This record gives sequence, structure tokens and C-alpha cells, in this order.
Amino acid sequence: MPKFCANLSLMFTEVSFLDRFAAARANGFDGVEFLFPYAFDADQIAERLARCGVQLVLHNLPPGDWNAGERGLACDPRRIGQFQDSVALALDYAVALGVRRLHCLAGIAPPGLAPEHAHQTYIANLRFAAAQLAAHGIDLMIEPINTYDMPGYFLTGSAQAAAVIAECAAPNLFMQYDIYHMQRMEGELANTIRAHLPLIGHIQAADNPGRHEPGTGEIHYRYLFALLDELGYKGWVGCEYHPRGETIAGLHWRSVFT
Repeated sequence: MPKFCANLSLMFTEVSFLDRFAAARANGFDGVEFLFPYAFDADQIAERLARCGVQLVLHNLPPGDWNAGERGLACDPRRIGQFQDSVALALDYAVALGVRRLHCLAGIAPPGLAPEHAHQTYIANLRFAAAQLAAHGIDLMIEPINTYDMPGYFLTGSAQAAAVIAECAAPNLFMQYDIYHMQRMEGELANTIRAHLPLIGHIQAADNPGRHEPGTGEIHYRYLFALLDELGYKGWVGCEYHPRGETIAGLHWRSVFT
């Protein structure tokens, strides 16, 4: 059975963010991930990680103004300097928190920007970020995201992500494969995971429809989790789902698949 980490941006929201680390540990999670740490001092998060004995698996680079609808800076040629500053900030947190993976949101291309210009900017920014992270032994993740939840997002499919990784040719650049997003965009989950497994550095899970707990929708998670074991996947599976009710009440899905 894969190693599961709790996404604290979506799970255990019944308590304050800093209390979610203890809630995750008390409910059997050895690892956690979340979207962004930047509203807190790194020392505050580091203290909770140490106190609760959990590993921080992943967080994202700053996305720009999230509340205004920005979803990353990497494909926007007007904001290269801001993107580079965001890499430095993310690295400060990653080093302080012992994180070995950072996810770079591709962003939404500005209106009127030629796709090839957005692509060139994205490649250049990823090469820059990967080089900065490599100096600290940190891997850079890129994640295709579905355009139903995030209209206009630049990176939308596993084949596109694989092509970007090949073009960047950075040894620490990997795909973050979100099963929910890829079910919505392309399906064919098992064969896609098989084909891209050498490029996959992190996996995330939620069911469809609703982005709820595994086992609540159409995705055959019993088969997929067994497949990950069969293929020898040793990484984490992030539980990036919206609980249908209280988080703890919905955790029974883990016993179903173990």
C-alpha cells in the first residue's frame, strides 16, 4: 500500500492550520503537505513538525495573488523577476522545513499572449528554478491541472508535462501526477501512470466527481493503489481531497484499501 500524506490545506480544516499537524499525526499520517506556508514564519511550522513527528513532503512556490485568481507566475513573461524572487522565498522555507520537493504552478497565460511565447517563458523559468533547487538537493515538480477547476491553466496534460520535462533536461525536474485532475482531463489512468512512472516524483489522490475521499466516486482506487505497489512506486501519495464531512469521519477509506 502506498505511503499517504495528509494535505493540510484541504484536510483537518475543523481546527486552525498550526493544529492540523497534530491532528494528522493522531490519525496515522507520518507525512503532510500543503499549498503554501507563507502566511506563517518558517520557525512556527518547523516547531509543529518537530513536536508532532511528521515529515513535510511538499509545498508550492508562491502563486502570485491567489485570492485575485492568480495560479502561478511561471508562464508570464511580464513577471520573470517576480518569479525568480518567488523561487528564493520558497527555497528559504524549504531549507528551514526540510522539504525535498517544491511544486511550481505554471499559471494562467495573460490574454493575448502567443502560446509559444508562454511556453518559452515557462521553460526558461523552470530551468532557472530547477538549477536553484538542485544546489540544495531539492526536486522541482510540475503538475498538470484540469481546466474545469482552473480555467486557462497552462499545463493541462501528462503528455505535455512529459514533453516539458524532456525539453528542460533538468535532472531534478519531475511530474506531480494528480489522479483526480488527470481523470478529468484524459482518463486512461493506469496506462498513463505506467508510461510516465520514471518521471513521476509525487502523486496526489481524490475521487471524481466532487474531489472527495478515494472510494466516493468513479475512480477505481483499489486497482490503482495495487498498481502503484506492483510498479514499485516508493514515493508519497498526497491526500489532496475535500472531505465530504468532518475529516476524521471520512478517513475510513484507508481501511478499505489496506
